[in-house]
Amino acid sequence: MQNKKLSLQYLRNFRDYLLREEKSTATVEKYFRDVCSFLDYVGEKIVTKEITIAYKKHLEEKQYAARSINSMITSVNRLMDYLGWCDCKVKCMRLQREMYCSEEKELTKEEYKRLLNAASGNEQLYMVLQTICSTGIRVSELKFFTVEAIRHGEVIVRCKSKTRTVLLPKSLIKELTRYIRKRGIKEGTIFVTRKGNPLDRSNIWADMKKLCCSANVNPSKVFPHNLRKLFARTFYGMEKDIAKLADILGHGNIETTRIYIMTTGSEHRQKIESLGLVFHENT
Repeated sequence: MQNKKLSLQYLRNFRDYLLREEKSTATVEKYFRDVCSFLDYVGEKIVTKEITIAYKKHLEEKQYAARSINSMITSVNRLMDYLGWCDCKVKCMRLQREMYCSEEKELTKEEYKRLLNAASGNEQLYMVLQTICSTGIRVSELKFFTVEAIRHGEVIVRCKSKTRTVLLPKSLIKELTRYIRKRGIKEGTIFVTRKGNPLDRSNIWADMKKLCCSANVNPSKVFPHNLRKLFARTFYGMEKDIAKLADILGHGNIETTRIYIMTTGSEHRQKIESLGLVFHENT
């Protein structure tokens, strides 16, 4: 019988395997954090299905959100596949599909405008916010915005072994061209740190959080991915074409796109009330 005892070396080998599979760096690190948490829980014990079930229960008792638990269990199951310990895998929690999103989390167009006004003193951040929100790109895809791409009017994005073309609106091309000229950028990636490295999620996240107070926007709404979701909701509100939106966003699964375009609870309630199906009794 195979000795199913985890070690940190196993997890490092797993991380190397994911990198060879050309998973994104963010995905690999996320998986690695999750399986390290599992190793901390298991310790020196032999891994069994009962142990994995107990770990899932442990996460529930820690009051993790159901989606977070499923995400962590998916990482653990992927590790089990890699190790050939498939009999130790467990099922994710069953979730009812959400009808609408929380208003406390969704950035509105007016709040986005206030963030832009607050960022007006930081030209690079100002242009980064507009670039993400007007194209719907992932923050990790900013590195593909080069001087050459801006001149051509479209950006070729290579992510997760897939390639797609991001068309730039003329208004954005004009603003980015002005930015490039003013900064004296001759070639290559246009959004970089002082050391010349492409901006990453942590750089932008930290700078965005600094805008919250002056923009009067709840910090829980202010992070790069919410700009991408604002683009998705705005586009869908005009076009009502979820398949086309999925292509623009680079989604392989249209169900992911559905999450992006969920309306808030108040919007959902307004639509129901507008049906006019409640009548007052005649008195």
